Amino acid sequence: MIDDTQMKKTAILKGLAHPVRMSIVEELATREMCVCDIAEMFHFDRTTISKHLALMKSLGILEDRREGLNVYYSLRMECLAQLLSCVERVVLGEDPGLFPAGCDCDSREARR
Repeated sequence: MIDDTQMKKTAILKGLAHPVRMSIVEELATREMCVCDIAEMFHFDRTTISKHLALMKSLGILEDRREGLNVYYSLRMECLAQLLSCVERVVLGEDPGLFPAGCDCDSREARR
């Protein structure tokens, strides 16, 4: 059965399914960043980057705070860094079962 929770999870995964948004998430996993710094990472205008950020904020992936005229973004869903790391291992042909310390993913066998 497809319920509201499934639809919301799908929306979050769709929100990540863009190379620019994925790059932003991976960068924000390391530190909070100003919109101006995020925009400098890409060859797009700031409006395009702001739209990506707004989408991810509306999905609960990111959070922001204002400091004077600047807006700073950080990763609200910190678990995404581990998920993307796992996906990268699969892409590189590595064993996705080799999870870093502290990752809850290695308990997947216990949940089956």
